[in-house]
Amino acid sequence: MSTTLRSLILGRPIANRDAEGRRIGVFEGVPAMGLDGLGSAAYGPEAALTILAGAGAAGLGVVGPITWVIVILLAALYVSYRQTIAAYPSNGGSYMVAKENLGVPAGLLAAAALMLDYLLNVSVGISAGVGALTSALPVLHPYTVILCLGILALITLVNLRGTREAGLILAVPTYLFVATLGFILASGLAQAWQAGWHPHPVVAPPAIQHGGEAIGLWLILRAFASGCTAMTGVEAVSNGVSAFRAPTVRHAHGTLTVIVVVLGLLLLGIATLARSYGVMAMDETKDGYQSVLSQLVSAVHGRGWLYDVTIGSVLLVLCLSANTSFVDFPRLCHLVATDGFLPRPFAIAGRRLVYTIGILFLALGSGGLLLAFGGITDRLIPLFAVGAFLSFTLSQAGMAAHWRRALAGTAQGRSALRTRLLINGAGACATGVALAIILLAKFVEGAWLTVIIIPLAVGGLWAIGRYYRSIDLQMLQGEHRRINVEPRPGPVALVPIARWDKLSRKAIEYALRVSPCVIALHVTKLEGPDADDHAQKLQREWDDCVQAPLQQAGRAVPELKLLPSPYRSIIGPLLETVQEAVGRFPGRPVMIVLPELIEGRWWGYLMHTHRERRLRARLLRYGGPEITVVSVPWQLQSSSLEQGIAEDAG
Repeated sequence: MSTTLRSLILGRPIANRDAEGRRIGVFEGVPAMGLDGLGSAAYGPEAALTILAGAGAAGLGVVGPITWVIVILLAALYVSYRQTIAAYPSNGGSYMVAKENLGVPAGLLAAAALMLDYLLNVSVGISAGVGALTSALPVLHPYTVILCLGILALITLVNLRGTREAGLILAVPTYLFVATLGFILASGLAQAWQAGWHPHPVVAPPAIQHGGEAIGLWLILRAFASGCTAMTGVEAVSNGVSAFRAPTVRHAHGTLTVIVVVLGLLLLGIATLARSYGVMAMDETKDGYQSVLSQLVSAVHGRGWLYDVTIGSVLLVLCLSANTSFVDFPRLCHLVATDGFLPRPFAIAGRRLVYTIGILFLALGSGGLLLAFGGITDRLIPLFAVGAFLSFTLSQAGMAAHWRRALAGTAQGRSALRTRLLINGAGACATGVALAIILLAKFVEGAWLTVIIIPLAVGGLWAIGRYYRSIDLQMLQGEHRRINVEPRPGPVALVPIARWDKLSRKAIEYALRVSPCVIALHVTKLEGPDADDHAQKLQREWDDCVQAPLQQAGRAVPELKLLPSPYRSIIGPLLETVQEAVGRFPGRPVMIVLPELIEGRWWGYLMHTHRERRLRARLLRYGGPEITVVSVPWQLQSSSLEQGIAEDAG
């Protein structure tokens, strides 16, 4: 990709000094980190109603109490996460809190749970958004997966440009969603109150099918477990506190407050109107599907322009709710990789001060889930809440341990510390009970997969950490860290050459500058048994262009060694020569000087064999500790350092 095109798509590179200017406030923070929570108002109540549909119209009678329990639990999480943000203003996510207060295994468990939750959030949000679109335009239903993947690609591109751009771009649909849906719910509640909570719908929702399941504890628990998906995303602000500008705690608190208050009001309004207007969830896999919000808006205001605007904003917010994961998942991966439990490329910020590898990994993983489950929300919901509530529980338990340790180490302010301990302890108990209910209720519906996936992910993270620890053990310990100051003989330089040309001349000249012992190597018969032998021609050119000038100057002449290759490979003969040189010159390092042709045009790459790159890789892997590989390049198209610096700056 050319520099100009890359800058057009991804934006110009951002310097480190501009990092503070890329941070966000409450206005950008609500769209950037709240879309997951706000968007869950569309599929959380619908998930609960999908379970209650088994009881028919009787199921609407319990959706209100279930929603109130969810909102109370949401309020407990809000108070707990306010404390987490204040105690960990850099990044107070579940991973950091659990690792520092409960130990590394608990931290890795929280990290694995969060990663799964973020992957599922992207898939569920986009699939729910496409479900809203196909509710309004049923003709698009056969293209569900294609629409999901297209929206995923767009969100990925937006986030590759940076968090601040994402927040600003998503601000319009976010606040339009809150305004339009809030207006619809307020109007519907006013009409329902005036009609004694039995309003006449403008467009009657589909008749509720008769259910054969009785209202019992098991049904209520299953509905509660599904409805708890409405709380996923509450932890996003605490996981991304470092994205806010100073004062970070105040901006993070403000963002969290807006998200939780708006979400709670939306959940209560949807549950109340669903019961008043007789709205029940429908089967998303069947033609004629209408989402719960689509039925509610139609019942309150009909199918006019306000319906189009409201459902359009719902569509955008649901699809773009994946953006919360795109903000927090790369930051979580950065923290885990910095601690050595993920590959180190995850810890490096890209050209736009975002963690590019984390964004791309999230996009690929979510795309795989959308393909595997056909973009159907109901198939993904059973997997969704487990990771979120496991991270909730570990975070609150970690904060309780934090306050308990602080309480034991101070004699002042003990009353305030006890209050904080009580809040986080109660939060841990509440989310732990909810997690147990979710696992029990959703186990056979697919939650069993998370019981397998999360431990496997923890094992993978631990294995990566062990790998990096083994590297540090080899590189940092032992008696060879101090530099050897004793005089040592120079290296033996081996220079593979294909023919005598300017590139070979440059490589030999470089080798003569750094080594008193230079051996040129030419491998014969690489083209096959019938190929012409150029050895005699090369020997004549060597005598004329190398031997004669050096003898006239009174300098030692390098040896030209011809290596037959019966299997047409340069690697085997060269490795054998390296082995011979190590034995012939004991105690001296061996330096392989590789002449390398550098092609500046993209299509030129296809015109060469690139044996040098393969040879370098094999030498570095098998050559042993005494070898050094040096590349001597020859650029086919001249370029200056200034051009390289300009291209890097984009």
